[in-house]
Amino acid sequence: MRLASVPISAWIGMAGIALALVCALFAPFIAPYGETQVVGDVWLPAGGDFLLGTDNLGRDLLSRLIFGARTTILVALAATVLSFSLGMALSFTAAVTGGLIDQFFSRFNDLMMAIPTLIFALVVLAVLPQHLWILILVMAVLDSTRVFRIGRAVALDVAVMEFVEAARLRGEGHLWIIFREILPNTLSPLLAEFGLRFAFSILFLSTLSFLGLGIQPPAADWGGMVKDNKDGIIFGISAALVPGAAIAALAVSVNLVVDWMMKRTSSLKGGRGDA
Repeated sequence: MRLASVPISAWIGMAGIALALVCALFAPFIAPYGETQVVGDVWLPAGGDFLLGTDNLGRDLLSRLIFGARTTILVALAATVLSFSLGMALSFTAAVTGGLIDQFFSRFNDLMMAIPTLIFALVVLAVLPQHLWILILVMAVLDSTRVFRIGRAVALDVAVMEFVEAARLRGEGHLWIIFREILPNTLSPLLAEFGLRFAFSILFLSTLSFLGLGIQPPAADWGGMVKDNKDGIIFGISAALVPGAAIAALAVSVNLVVDWMMKRTSSLKGGRGDA
């Protein structure tokens, strides 16, 4: 890959992602105030000691935004990694094995996808205890159904190729075929799909937090910040727009990078293709 061939849109996307990652990794060191520290009156305007103003409890919005990046990205990334691990394992197994196993996994996946994702998540999270690992697990399981569909599709395209048939004739096992033949040749489109699912996880987490079943206060996350400050819009206070803009900016940044990756991998070149 030549740096000169990278479009400006991809550079903008990578810059946005890098900024969010810096905030997530170094939040305690770069935030002006503590995550839950009350520093002034409620909904103070931007300027002076508070670059973005204060929220509904008098906490610094900039500090909450920086700490919220850490929480939002950590949970969304953990859910995406887990959903991809589960979805890829099941989809590749179904594609390589075929027969009744493929039919069982595929029909069960269709059943799960028929259930509205948000409604299912709200029902499950309302019943289960409010723990962070439960939230990540629910998000991962629901998102793994989408991963299963794309994983099975690309795996089936590769599984019928001659080099896979040659591996079968040599007596190679299913795990060898999955990790040595199918995975390297589907890696590029799957990486692009990973970016899309990560952006979806950010939006989904923000939606759950806005509805009160995501990250629980006083921990900062962008969806919860929108919920906390939404009443200020009635009075012309823009505190709810700041985390909303952060959610939109990060989602757009991820999509810009993913669009560039998908253009580079329009065919199934995978790990064996040209860079």
